[in-house]
Parts: sequence; C-alpha cells; structure tokens
Amino acid sequence: MIFRSRAPVRIDFAGGWTDVAQFAVGRPGAVTNAAITVYSYASLMPHASNERASSARDGSVKIYSSDYDTYVEAEEIGKLEYDGNIDLVKAAIKQMGVPGGFEIATQSRAPAGSGLGTSAAMGVALIGALGKYGGKYMVDYEVAEMASHIERAELGIRGGKQDHYTSALGGVNFLEFEGERVRYSRLSLPQELIFELEKNLVLCYTGKSRLSGDIHASVASNFDNGEPETVAAIDELKTIAYEMRTALIAGDLYEFAVLLTENWRNQKRLHPSVTNDEIERFFEIAQREGAIGGKALGAGGGGCLLFYCKPERQPLAAKALADAGARILSFQMDFQGLSCWVSAPGRAGW
Repeated sequence: MIFRSRAPVRIDFAGGWTDVAQFAVGRPGAVTNAAITVYSYASLMPHASNERASSARDGSVKIYSSDYDTYVEAEEIGKLEYDGNIDLVKAAIKQMGVPGGFEIATQSRAPAGSGLGTSAAMGVALIGALGKYGGKYMVDYEVAEMASHIERAELGIRGGKQDHYTSALGGVNFLEFEGERVRYSRLSLPQELIFELEKNLVLCYTGKSRLSGDIHASVASNFDNGEPETVAAIDELKTIAYEMRTALIAGDLYEFAVLLTENWRNQKRLHPSVTNDEIERFFEIAQREGAIGGKALGAGGGGCLLFYCKPERQPLAAKALADAGARILSFQMDFQGLSCWVSAPGRAGW
C-alpha cells in the first residue's frame, strides 16, 4: 500500500505579514486569502518486509524530493540530521513520531520560491501522509498547528500561520491572529462570484525565486525598533484585509481589485526589496493590458504576482505577461484542503 496526500497552496489577497505572531501581539492581525488547485504531494511506501510483518523489521528511512532531485537515506529516524538538505521532510518525520521502515517522496506543482506558501503546503501534506501511515488522526486545525510548529519552532523559519491553515482547510478565508491564536472563517461566496474570480484573475510567476527570510528579518527588525513607516504599513495591511472581506461578501469585484493594489502599496512600504525593476515592469504591462489591480504574493521580491483584470481583457493581459517572460499558472479555487488516501502501487512504480 502507498499512503498519499496532497495539500493546496494559497493566494493571499490582503493582510499578509499581520499573521506573524511577532506583529500580532497587542495589535491583532487579519488576512483574507484562498486555497487554489496547485498542490504539494507526499507519498509514503512502507518497506516490503514491514508490510509482511517481518520479525526483522526494517527501520530505515529513504526520502526523495523530486523538486530538488535530492535523495537522503538513514538507517533509522534518529539518525536524520538537519543540514539544509530537505530538512522539512526530516522534521515532519521526527515530529510525527511514526516508526521507520518506509520510503517517502515529495513533489510540489508550484515554482520554487513562488510566494504561494509552498513549504507550508508541503508540511501539511507530509503530516497527512505520515499520519495516515501511522494511524495518527488529526483534525484540520491540529494539522495546521503542527505544520506551523515544524517550520517555526523546529527549523527556525520565520513566517505566520495563514499558509498552514488555508492549506489544511481549503476555501476562501478570513483569518484573525492574536499572538499565536487563530480565528478562522470560511467566506460563503456564491458560485458565480468564484467563477468570476477564477476567470478574471491572472497568476504569474516572475521567474525569480524570492528570499522571504531576508525580507522577513529586515521588516521584523524595523517593527521591533518602532520604525513608524513599518508599523503604519502593518496596521494598514490589517485594515485592508477587513475591507477585502467586506468587498468579497458584497460581491464587489471592482473594489476587490482596488484593494489588491492598496495592499501592494503598503507591502512596498515595508522594505525596498519587496519590489524591483522587473516586478514593476510586469505591473506596467498588466495595467496597460487591462489589469484593474494587483499585488505580489507572499513577501514579494520575486515569486508570483496576482492581477485582477477586466473580464474581456484577461486573456490579453495573460498573453502580454507571458510574452514578457512571466509564467502563467492556471488554477481554480480549492475547497477540500488536505486530502489523504491509500493506493496500491501500479506497474509504472509509485
């Protein structure tokens, strides 16, 4: 048997950064975002001797990341070491406490450094596959908290919790953050509105991976030092998330587009490296071809950009961005979140 899972990445419409606990202490944060049908996958296959209940159980672990074409093997879980080489998978295996004796393979359909919360989606997928294998059943918010803990506490990666919650739960969401506490609400939007969003949005990859850790460190330092521009931008991003929620519930997609741009304006207030000449060039092209609003996803500095276009102009904007060197990513909204299943190995392998 093969234990499989998939978890969606997210597009953040407004409020990103305010989900980071450091920024949400004493001034609660808020984010409006959506899970999309771009997935991270994990597949776990027990060693044959273990499936046959062999008395000489094989406790070794083999890990393969197709994204980095990287292979790691250890005689037992305790010998997996963090060395910058697919540490997220190692940490998930250790934290889940499942017995060794398996191979695990991972794959992400999102570009590296996309700003779509790919590592969080992978963490959620890993917890799903490992939990399915080990008989450890967790509800969605427990998966989200575990995935966040693995990244932030175990591996020391800066970031917030919006990615993990939306990946585990799916849907179009409004989340509020107060320190480590999270309040989650799925927005019940008409199907027609979802179709309009899917039709008129353009998601594109700039071709350049962004270094979110460097940006996070700079913004965190400025925030802790009370730098007025940074503090004001963080506060405004939270306000825009509330306004974005209202616009979506009201079905006002023009206001939705305007708020994307307002969010982008405040993202750029946080640090000069959030944007660059290449990103600004893509914005100019999109606006010229009919984009009403847009923003960078995640921390910015590269990765993916999101534009909302006039309906009749969306194909033209997408083509112009592609012609300029961007990679267009097709997607729909995902309402399932983490999915886990068991399958038998096929003739083509696993």
